[in-house]
Amino acid sequence: MAKKEDAGFIPEPCQIYLVVEAGPGARERLEAAIAATTIASVLVVPRSGQGLSAGEVKPLVDIAQAANAAALVFGDAKLARVLKADGVHLPPSADIMDAYHEARSIVGAGLIVGADCGGSRHLAMELGEAGADYVAISRPSADEEDYESREDVLAWWSEIFEVPCVAFDISGVEEASAAIDAGADFVALMLPRGTAISESSELVRAVGALVGTS
Repeated sequence: MAKKEDAGFIPEPCQIYLVVEAGPGARERLEAAIAATTIASVLVVPRSGQGLSAGEVKPLVDIAQAANAAALVFGDAKLARVLKADGVHLPPSADIMDAYHEARSIVGAGLIVGADCGGSRHLAMELGEAGADYVAISRPSADEEDYESREDVLAWWSEIFEVPCVAFDISGVEEASAAIDAGADFVALMLPRGTAISESSELVRAVGALVGTS
């Protein structure tokens, strides 16, 4: 895994990574967000307590790819391959390394496999060394003890390693700004089901202004 201190490394501006909850209204929310600013990646996630179906994911993959954004599927490498998405995102888990190797064996070297380290520096390094295309860093739970802030981990990672880092669990412009200042390569903005399209679009547009895409 290359380090950012290596000769020739040129940092790139932060980009927007959209997280879209599948289900009713997802297409409209995604289309409105794409119209608001430039989107680098789109992750399709399931509704709470449900899985993803090819029928509801495929249209979202098509919309993202038509906008030149990388279309990613949450936690299902086989579905990502079947739908010809650009890759898969792995959520944090106790067996994240095994999950990474399994996903990579399914999608091969040509597709994206990104993984959430849950804020663990150790897992972030292991994932980077294993070949993950990006490492996602989440906001710690309120009941966790002796944790580092998401921004502390982002700052550490961005100063040393070239593998991109994605700031997850961004819920507003202030959080996005803090993550960008900490060195995030991408900020992940959630477009949850039930949120008004105008509200989602305004958030995306405001963060786009921060990163210079609006």
